[in-house]
Amino acid sequence: MAPLSSPSPLVAEPLFRLERENMTATSVLLHPPASVDLRPERSDRVESHLDRLVHQIAGFLRPAVFRRRRLLGLVTEIEALSEPLGRMSEEELRQKILLLRRNLHRDGLVSQNLVTSFALIREISWRTLGLRHYESQLMGGLAMLEGMVAEMETGEGKTLTATLTAGTVALAGIPVHVISVNDYLTSRDADTMEPLYRSLGLRVGRVVHGQTPAERSQAYHCDVTYATNKELVFDYLRDRLTLAERVDPLLLQSEYLHGIRPRSHRILMRGLHFAIVDEADSILVDEARTPLIISGTTDVREEENFLRQALDLASRLVAGDEFHVDSARRQLFLKEKGRQRVADEASRLGPPWNSMVRRESAVHQALTAMFLFHRDEQYLIRDGKVQIIDEFTGRVMADRSWEQGLHQMIEIKEGCELTRRREPLAKISYQRFFRRYLKLAGMTGTAREVAGELWAVYHLPTIRIEPHRPVIRQRLPDRVFETRRQKWLAVVERIRTLHSQGRPVLVGTRTVAASEELSRLVAEAGLPHQVLNARQDAEEARIVAKGGLPGNITIATNMAGRGTDIKLAAGLSEIGGLHVIITERHEAARIDRQLAGRCGRQGDPGSYEAILSLDDFLFEENRGGSLFPLVKKMVASTSGTGQILARWAIRKTQKRVEKYHARVRKELFRQDQARGGLLSFSGRLE
Repeated sequence: MAPLSSPSPLVAEPLFRLERENMTATSVLLHPPASVDLRPERSDRVESHLDRLVHQIAGFLRPAVFRRRRLLGLVTEIEALSEPLGRMSEEELRQKILLLRRNLHRDGLVSQNLVTSFALIREISWRTLGLRHYESQLMGGLAMLEGMVAEMETGEGKTLTATLTAGTVALAGIPVHVISVNDYLTSRDADTMEPLYRSLGLRVGRVVHGQTPAERSQAYHCDVTYATNKELVFDYLRDRLTLAERVDPLLLQSEYLHGIRPRSHRILMRGLHFAIVDEADSILVDEARTPLIISGTTDVREEENFLRQALDLASRLVAGDEFHVDSARRQLFLKEKGRQRVADEASRLGPPWNSMVRRESAVHQALTAMFLFHRDEQYLIRDGKVQIIDEFTGRVMADRSWEQGLHQMIEIKEGCELTRRREPLAKISYQRFFRRYLKLAGMTGTAREVAGELWAVYHLPTIRIEPHRPVIRQRLPDRVFETRRQKWLAVVERIRTLHSQGRPVLVGTRTVAASEELSRLVAEAGLPHQVLNARQDAEEARIVAKGGLPGNITIATNMAGRGTDIKLAAGLSEIGGLHVIITERHEAARIDRQLAGRCGRQGDPGSYEAILSLDDFLFEENRGGSLFPLVKKMVASTSGTGQILARWAIRKTQKRVEKYHARVRKELFRQDQARGGLLSFSGRLE
């Protein structure tokens, strides 16, 4: 996807230690000054070849493995405190919290304070929420406090786990950001856990789309702030624009003391202290390919004619002969013959087309709008406006647009009113942003496939947390059909069978268009169902709440893929629980695993299967290869061998796409490092 625009350091050593002798290094962070204009963050540092070598060796030694035994020992100590805390009165617990806060401010995050804090939070959670942290959640909380990514099975209660780490750090006087992938999860988690934080004497803020600057500033000045990743980065960029090139702490302090309108009064955030990233693989890895840009608007009228000319010229070029489209990798380039034709056509279009770079860039954007961006896939039309669909969450990103005229070209293509073109004012990648936190941690259900990348880019070790209850989720064999039509008919028939048994069904689709196509077929079959996609985002909570009812059928995009907890109604465990149908493989197997993880949570029964076709988007890359005709022929014969070969081919294609995107992210990281060196040399910011 093209970079987004909006009006909107490497962590070599853990900052917090569990041993008293190491706490002197963190005294500044454990006792931050009262003024908000210090804005601490980790500075960028370009790694040398020796740095990278040492880092790779450390990664090979798997540092998380050596910490597991110590963390298990702490869990045992926390368990030992549970009984005496359970006998305390409310007033005794309040006094215990006050004493803990004093100890944390004085001594820092030493082992004794950690054990007491986790045990207290666990007890207060039981009294306020009726939820007691399991041993697996205690382990996950400790791992994140150590600056690791805790890989916990879906349904293990990561939202509750985060309260252990966030609550402990906040009690020590350190601002905490708990980062989620969308507004729904951010608001849900903050609202659900706020009674627990309030009982600890902590204030909770939430940052979601549509808030005013005053509301955002108030949220960031709370002890624990829940925020979406995109809103957080855009607010950071806004602050950087406010501060311009002058971010020296002494200068800010001087302005604060002597300035009439100090900039510290106009910035939103207090700095980048401690972050807990929920769905860490999605935010830190999948979305790392998309830079985020804050921008200003320009007058589009003078360029409207130019954009229309570009679309007209692009529509006359011949695919395959003058340009090449790679749909699987979402790439497109002009061939030499196409470049020559563009030059010939441009010679008759006037001065704006004289520049070779500008005309080829414009035609490239026009071709991109025509062939790589499709309605109800990458965007939808709502209230006469083009609105972007987030490819990772399936949600609409209101008030966001693509840059470099792409958004306006799509508006022209769809016959919408043209909006003003936006020009970049500040830009940053997720990789660059999250490396600036003084302390970074994460949690997810699917990290092992990208553990190496998390370590290489963010210096985040990954540790797997054993589930509280054994996972009894059942995987059924994939079924592959020759055409998309055959696939949809098989999906409808499978839904009918499961519905007749009284089992709830969740069907995952890749795009809004696919969800609506399947919805039409299911309706024609006379099956009651509900659809969850970007058009129904306002009804998400209601739709999810009904997802585990007997015989309920939910057709959903990636909106149901992460963070969605579908609770089973009574009696459904006896007949197999929730069944998930995956109708298309995604660009990463982790995304498929997240969708499958909606069933079989917390020891509940559940099952999932994939019903696919050779027409699916992911498999299109193989159409020109010698393998495709053989696979198609064998699948058409419905032989067992054909199914085995088709499953192997699809999985091979998925792995190839995963490797390609990993290379893209690695190159972006390399460019980030190089750019950091240039900006450091020039003294400029993003």
